[in-house]
Amino acid sequence: MSLPDPALVVLVGASGSGKSTWAAAHYRAEEVASSDTLRGIVGSGPHDLDASTDAFALLESIVTARLGRRLTTVVDTLGFDPARRLGWLALARAAGLPGVVVVLETPDAECRRRNASRDRPVPASVLAGQLRRSREVAGELDGEGWDVVLRVAAEGAPPVPAVETARAAEHRTASTGVEVLLHVSRFPWGEEPMTWLRDIALAADEAGFAGLSLMDHLIQIPQVGRVWDPIPEPWVALGAIAAQGTSLRLGTLCTPVTFRPPGITAKAAATLSALTGGRAFLGIGAGWWEREHAAFGLPFPSAPERLDELEYSIRAMRALWAPGTKAYASDGVFLPETTCYPRPSAPVQVLVGGGGELRTLRIAAELGDACNLTTSDPAVLRHKVEVLRRHCADVGRDPSEVAVTVLDLPVVGRDRDDVWRRVEALRGRTAAATFAARTHAGTVAEHRDRHARLAALGVSQVFLSTPDLAGPEDVLALAGLTT
Repeated sequence: MSLPDPALVVLVGASGSGKSTWAAAHYRAEEVASSDTLRGIVGSGPHDLDASTDAFALLESIVTARLGRRLTTVVDTLGFDPARRLGWLALARAAGLPGVVVVLETPDAECRRRNASRDRPVPASVLAGQLRRSREVAGELDGEGWDVVLRVAAEGAPPVPAVETARAAEHRTASTGVEVLLHVSRFPWGEEPMTWLRDIALAADEAGFAGLSLMDHLIQIPQVGRVWDPIPEPWVALGAIAAQGTSLRLGTLCTPVTFRPPGITAKAAATLSALTGGRAFLGIGAGWWEREHAAFGLPFPSAPERLDELEYSIRAMRALWAPGTKAYASDGVFLPETTCYPRPSAPVQVLVGGGGELRTLRIAAELGDACNLTTSDPAVLRHKVEVLRRHCADVGRDPSEVAVTVLDLPVVGRDRDDVWRRVEALRGRTAAATFAARTHAGTVAEHRDRHARLAALGVSQVFLSTPDLAGPEDVLALAGLTT
């Protein structure tokens, strides 16, 4: 569409919608009055909110002066304030110039992606409010008397980095509709730990698993084994696995925020991403087992305090992974600099572990790329997914941006006889029928059908952990679940 020239052109759109990119592509720099640029002139930088009053006073002077000379003037602000818009339109009318509004209709997900890549991203809650307001403004413009209302689809988006394209190509989705990752929680490696880890990883890659995760505990948990059973520090072990040349995505499920300061975890995940070409992910949670904290001399705060730390940690890590090295101060996170090299080679997927409906799932909805639920029971899952979606609506986020993943702990056998042999070997004092139902005991074919039903509930990733995995042959026997 050919726009009138000279004219007043007012841009409308949330942060990250591409207003400045659009203006730079269509007008000379001298024709654009940008509130961000003016903050940088009268303040310490384009994001110096303390300079907003002076910046907008200067912007009004520039707009008045340019329109008074009948010069094309592009106003690059959010454009959400109707009083300001109508004031600028009145100035244009007085100068005999047409008034144009350009609405950047960029998808919410793209705005969030661009915002996250900035040195100083807008806080998620603020951006959510902007996205809501941009939809409201679209209905206000028709009654304001503009000569032209131009609605522009997303343009000027930076190309997807090649490494991210390669990473996406490596995702392996089974015909059931879910990605299946191998979760390793027990380590019967005998006298050759490195050989065992290598063989497990190579077998997982050969069997078609999309990735491999390691449990993060300091002492083996009673649900899995004995306290004296070996359990490695996961980031060290993942580094060793990264050297094996697989295409597996690698990460933890889940790292408690109580074990390490968020900066150290951010550094570990970024390093793993760099070593694997962008195949790192991070499962993170509030922690739950007091015994291991006491044994290793670590504080174990109350549950609300640990959840506060979970929220803080995700914000801090995302700040450290973002481009640039500037100071960061937002939402209670204060970092004098964000110098964290190497940067991740591709975005690190953050999976928030736990199903707490009041806080944990809300944190996942606002800050996570995924939630990880410890149940594969359909009725419970259906309810948890509904809660997650409600939280997404509350924080203004598209539910499709938050993947639903589950930790699946099944008994898997070659045939019916093998299934029941395994049930008998594992059930302890629990009744066989009860144990079989709890672990969804069945053959590979039966578990494939179950995974398809999970996909229908909205699950996109299954972290599979069998209770009797002993070696690579057990991993290869699960190959039918990944195709």
